[in-house]
Amino acid sequence: MKKKKIKKILVDMSCTLIHHGHIRLIKKAKKYGKVFIALCSDQEIKKKKKIIPELKYSHRKEIVSSIKGVSGVIKSKFNISNNFLKKNKFDLLIHGSDNQNTVDKKYTKVFKRTKNISSTMLRKRAAKNFKSKNK
Repeated sequence: MKKKKIKKILVDMSCTLIHHGHIRLIKKAKKYGKVFIALCSDQEIKKKKKIIPELKYSHRKEIVSSIKGVSGVIKSKFNISNNFLKKNKFDLLIHGSDNQNTVDKKYTKVFKRTKNISSTMLRKRAAKNFKSKNK
């Protein structure tokens, strides 16, 4: 009997502020195979999102590496390419519905984002709380 090959799954994230939407996406990805996180560098976040990450790359990597079901973390650009998938031998890219990657659709699975949560929303809420506390 032929053994079924476990797929190598890539989930790309910034994780500037980790939240339950990230965890839910990782849980969904686990159903497809062994999960690795493509975590973009601080420089990529500054360039693409125009913010300085609240947590530097090494701390974000430490947190994400500790999540149940994550087999590894790989540094990446903000946008994942077919070349990146091929070079690192990934079978599938899983992303939330804000996907901006240029990977062929046959190698991509997109899930709806978790309602009412994002790092941007958390950042705005924290700023509002900070302002009201310091009035």
